[in-house]
Amino acid sequence: MTDTIIVGGGAAGCMAAIQAARLGKSAVIFERNGNIGRKLRITGKGRCNVTNNSTVQEHMANIPVNPRFLYSAYSGFDAYDTMNFFEELGVPLKTERGNRVFPVSDNAEDIVAALGRELKRLGVKIIGERVTSLILENGCCCGVVAGDTEYRSNSVLIACGGKSYPNTGSTGDGYTLAKSAGHTITDLKPGLVPLVSPDKYCAELMGLSLRNVTLSLYDGQKLLFSELGEMLFTHFGVSGPLVLSASSHLRKISPDRCRLVIDLKPGLTPEQLDSRLQRDFAENLNRDFSNGIRGLLPAKMIPVIIALSGIPADKKVNSITREERHAFGELIKAFPVRISKFRPIDEAIVTSGGVSIKEISPKTMESKITPGLFFAGEVIDTDAYTGGFNLQIAFSTAYAAAQYL
Repeated sequence: MTDTIIVGGGAAGCMAAIQAARLGKSAVIFERNGNIGRKLRITGKGRCNVTNNSTVQEHMANIPVNPRFLYSAYSGFDAYDTMNFFEELGVPLKTERGNRVFPVSDNAEDIVAALGRELKRLGVKIIGERVTSLILENGCCCGVVAGDTEYRSNSVLIACGGKSYPNTGSTGDGYTLAKSAGHTITDLKPGLVPLVSPDKYCAELMGLSLRNVTLSLYDGQKLLFSELGEMLFTHFGVSGPLVLSASSHLRKISPDRCRLVIDLKPGLTPEQLDSRLQRDFAENLNRDFSNGIRGLLPAKMIPVIIALSGIPADKKVNSITREERHAFGELIKAFPVRISKFRPIDEAIVTSGGVSIKEISPKTMESKITPGLFFAGEVIDTDAYTGGFNLQIAFSTAYAAAQYL
């Protein structure tokens, strides 16, 4: 018998266990991998983007799915609390571009190790078994079954993530457990995921990383997303920070409607770009078109954009008409990429969808259906853009739950 059982030893599970133990409660973590923080170890390309050094309002602006549900949790534990928490555990932090917060060491292992040390100091036991069911009696949750053993507790927190990165242990168990207690699971789809394109030139551009471009996402004529940043062409389509954020705005993809538009020169107005083209053309009047634009774009992109422009690569610059030049400038300001589908959910950074927020108390994270059952982190139907916002959701909801476990 223990005060609380926490299912999942990731960001949310560890934070909840630490905060509950600091309040004098006995806590046990069930982590099927046996080791905590497996997904934490790979976040931020192994550097662990723990949060975003910005206000609650700025966080909410970066949470497209159910941000209002999180206001109460953030009022109790925000990004600045997260930063203080890890620095007090002996992990110096730094803030980089976009207010992303990383350990000074650039090593996610330091974050995981700090959590492990604090769990050990507080006497939190970690059991390396998979929870297969909840113990539900008289309409309440009072424990779990793992292996062939029943483990009793006053409360149970489900914090075992979504379905993305299944090799880290996020295999969707939390949804199954929640359903068994009567909860509704909203439609699950990849969140923060690369996008597949039928355009063959994406594969030709594979490995090309674009920086300081503006990526816009359209559904038909409706603009869903537009932001300046970085992206990457791949063998299947496109990826990178901008693409991952754009994917959060798509509930579903209609191949005949959804498209991306890349402004390759966002720092120039169309008029300024045309002036730049005129200067470049004037300096290369007797050269082939393909050679006359070499200083304008990455070398790998030139054959592709020339093909899309319809201007012959060997056409002399002095023969290019004003209309052709204007059309080429428009192509630079609106390079098209069609999209046909998401990459698989196991390649997504987060799972969009989850336990319906209508069935969870925003103040306590307790089930409105089954007393004694709590939720934290990715298993809840709320998710954010890249930049440390999703980990902050995990920490804030975990802290809120820990006060009532």
